[in-house]
Amino acid sequence: MLFLTSLHMQAKGWNQFRGTTGQGHAVSENLPVRWNRGLGISWRSEITGKAWSSPIEVKNLLVISNAREDEDGKGILLEAIALDLLTGSIAWKCVIFRYDTEIKIHGKNSYASPTPFFDGSKIYFHFGNLGTACLNTRGKVMWKTKIEYSPVHGSGASPVINDDLLLLSADGADDPSIVALDKWSGALKWKARRESNAKKSFSFCTPLIIEDGGRKQIISPASDYVFSYDMRGNLLWKSHYPGGYSVVPRPVFANGIVYLSSGYDHPTLYAIRTHGHGDVTRSHLVWKTSKSAPRNSSPILVKDCLFFISDGGILSCLDSQNGEMHWKRRLTGNFSASPLHCNGLLYFCDEMGKTYVIEAGREYALIAVNDLEEGIMASPMAIGNALYLRTKEAIWKIEKN
Repeated sequence: MLFLTSLHMQAKGWNQFRGTTGQGHAVSENLPVRWNRGLGISWRSEITGKAWSSPIEVKNLLVISNAREDEDGKGILLEAIALDLLTGSIAWKCVIFRYDTEIKIHGKNSYASPTPFFDGSKIYFHFGNLGTACLNTRGKVMWKTKIEYSPVHGSGASPVINDDLLLLSADGADDPSIVALDKWSGALKWKARRESNAKKSFSFCTPLIIEDGGRKQIISPASDYVFSYDMRGNLLWKSHYPGGYSVVPRPVFANGIVYLSSGYDHPTLYAIRTHGHGDVTRSHLVWKTSKSAPRNSSPILVKDCLFFISDGGILSCLDSQNGEMHWKRRLTGNFSASPLHCNGLLYFCDEMGKTYVIEAGREYALIAVNDLEEGIMASPMAIGNALYLRTKEAIWKIEKN
């Protein structure tokens, strides 16, 4: 498992959705296992607004995007907020975009669902077609722009940086595509239109950058197909999943295989080899399963086990190479957040505020159930020996006593 060894070595920060690897792995020797509102809480900072974006780390700061009503309650403000990791106090805030009237989105979505990306120098915020911006680490706007497309139900795909490219999924009702901007200026570098005829073309999936056999790829699930592109936007391969749309879960990758879910209405989880060319639907599928596949939560790989949870709370552990079931258990609650893995433990957060800590192994072992009594839609972040959770009302820092 050379890939997973190197993956864990690179996972010390948390600069994007699902961490530095983009696949939910954290490095810590002493993350908390048990907590509640009165146990293990280092700080709690209330956030006014409604936003499902996950927190990231930016040079000893916790940074989030946020959306809240303006002063008269008629419009919306899209903003960036930075908190001190040690104390939870606000270090800076910046309103990036203003809209005089509310824009229609799905009731379960928010205006600030995409998670920011930090490239070591600048922070990139994306609010779908409502705007994209680059800020420095002090909260000053360096540039901002808007990508014109027609999302359905709002936006959800997070931005991804690779070298000088800022990659954005733009899978709307018309002309679905993936777009690359110059990260220094926001200027358009290229746009790759989806080569499909999906009846429902909208999706919300965050791309994943992988390297297989010396070839760097942008893995980008969309409606009806998962696409692989090179860094110039040229199609490398695609694989069909009939009827899949509104794709949310971010894919994961190891040992030449990418794992992804096809989204609504009948989610199916696919394992596909990534070394192909052209349409690889028939030639590169390793296995697939429709049993309890997720619509929203991303899967996670630990060694040769693939873990995923359905929206209704059915948690599965499969052999990543052949798709054989090791075990399946039902957890209470509904799940949208993507899981986190650290030091042999998995953290799954439900929409009511409970976090299930489970051993990442071929035998099911529930370690703890922890309840903050505040709903969770955002995915967790781990830095050092602390766990950070964004609930519907606040940011929490949790540590062992």
